[in-house]
Amino acid sequence: MHRIVLVVVTPVMSFDASIPYMIFGGVEADGVPGYTVRACTAEPGIVPTAGGPDLFVPHGLETVREADTVIVAGSGGEPAHPDVLRVLRETASAGTRIASLCTGAFVLAQAGLLDGRPATTHWALAEALAARHPAVEVRPDVLYVDDGRVLTSAGAAAAIDLCLHLVRLDHGAAAANAVARAAVVSPVRPGGQAQFITTPLPPERGTWLAGTRAWALAHLDRPLTLKDLAAHTGTSVRTLTRRFHSETGLSPLQWLLHRRIDRARELLETTDLPMDEIAWQSGLGSADSLRKHLVGRVGLTPSAYRAGFRRTER
Repeated sequence: MHRIVLVVVTPVMSFDASIPYMIFGGVEADGVPGYTVRACTAEPGIVPTAGGPDLFVPHGLETVREADTVIVAGSGGEPAHPDVLRVLRETASAGTRIASLCTGAFVLAQAGLLDGRPATTHWALAEALAARHPAVEVRPDVLYVDDGRVLTSAGAAAAIDLCLHLVRLDHGAAAANAVARAAVVSPVRPGGQAQFITTPLPPERGTWLAGTRAWALAHLDRPLTLKDLAAHTGTSVRTLTRRFHSETGLSPLQWLLHRRIDRARELLETTDLPMDEIAWQSGLGSADSLRKHLVGRVGLTPSAYRAGFRRTER
């Protein structure tokens, strides 16, 4: 049985601390639990949280010695207890797999475990992480980063993605998909590369172009141009581009490409359509273009993506 030890560092979000229990606690391997999960902290007892009820953490940092995987949650970017940093350094030196959820990346960075590595954290604190720890290659626009024995995730739902990714590594895609269904979340994206990165769209920040975006989504099978979008909006291409970037963080054509790939993924998951038909319906043109963009986005060919994510009736 794989032993997960959660290191709770104040301040911590109660939701973040609950994620390992929710995900790993639902995994079965050959009919028996696949993981045990225990939480520890530098000063056992009542741990205040930044978003919810206080936590009772009964175990001290000596529990880390039992771990096959150590997961760090919390800190909010604040300095971590020196004993936490010492234990993490010792654990990393022993070759134990270490991961962080959300602002737990600050703790790993303070321990020096992210120096020279790619890493991520909550997008709102990514600049702070980069400024305080210039030796870290901060990637603010990804859900999580797997750099071998050290993994980091962005905030909230991305922490779930990272935990599901660990389940897939340990027990395979079927186990990860089963626990994802039980938790009513999207299944983990498989990938064999040492560093697995998935790039989400930035959050949308305005509604002035919402109607045009909805119209474009309904016509992804067309070769939409900047002039088409501007005409629908009733404005100039220059104004369209400026407002589009302001509201989405992307240019119109970048946004369209993301949405086309999303549509292709949906069709791969839910239909048996041939690749050329999927490429046409999503506006990507050809099967070769579909393959190029999907590999660039998620690191998988269309056939591999379909094999891993084809939804079955249940």
